[in-house]
Amino acid sequence: MEALSARPVNESSPSAPSGRHGDEVVGRGAYAAPVSFSGFGDRLIDFYEGLQADNSKAYWTDHKPIYDEHVHAPMVALLAELSDEFGDGKVFRPYRDVRFSKDKTPYKDHCGAIVSRRTGRSGLGGHYVQVGADGLMVASGYYDTNSDQVERFRVAVADERRGTDLRRRLAALDGDGFEIAGNQLKTRPRGYDADHPRIDLLRHKSLYAYRRWEPDEWLHTAEAAKVVRAAWRTLIPLNEWLDDHVGASTQPRR
Repeated sequence: MEALSARPVNESSPSAPSGRHGDEVVGRGAYAAPVSFSGFGDRLIDFYEGLQADNSKAYWTDHKPIYDEHVHAPMVALLAELSDEFGDGKVFRPYRDVRFSKDKTPYKDHCGAIVSRRTGRSGLGGHYVQVGADGLMVASGYYDTNSDQVERFRVAVADERRGTDLRRRLAALDGDGFEIAGNQLKTRPRGYDADHPRIDLLRHKSLYAYRRWEPDEWLHTAEAAKVVRAAWRTLIPLNEWLDDHVGASTQPRR
């Protein structure tokens, strides 16, 4: 998942980042007139299904006008639509970073965008949205963490009051259809008992939540913006807990 700047966790988790953020900052301030989001284009799904079948420069060149009109332009409009509440966002570039990958396919099979959260602190997670052949996905949380953040996270999780509070917030997200994920140790972290009541959370090195929606007609209407807005709002309690008890890293940027 590009949005939260981290490595992939497993096949079922959101897509991993590949390359830097795109340099296109999107918000209402970037336009001379307000941009209205009316949904993603009707050819969005077909475009990415075709790209999955033929991930080549030839396919991309031939179909780029479809990408521009049915994928990229609507994503820009979506971010502009949501910027009044969440701030300006960035659309990720469509090119994969293949320098250290055995998979040399050049293009991402989705379009992702991130909005850095308005916390007044840097180095925290962001709100993420992604569209592709499999539909829509949104996510938020701390997807990539440094060792000082992991240490603070585990101290908070081990604390009865704070750890129980996190468990309650995650249960609420689960009830709303979100998946809880993150990079985890296979065994207990050093210094914690294997029978700790929250050992499953203590194994986490990062923590985020995401939800997917399969392709549907509403994805091509203004309803999609309402879905993303509502989902990001639902994720606020998780981010508040992480901000309060983990916060930004004080270590040099990697």
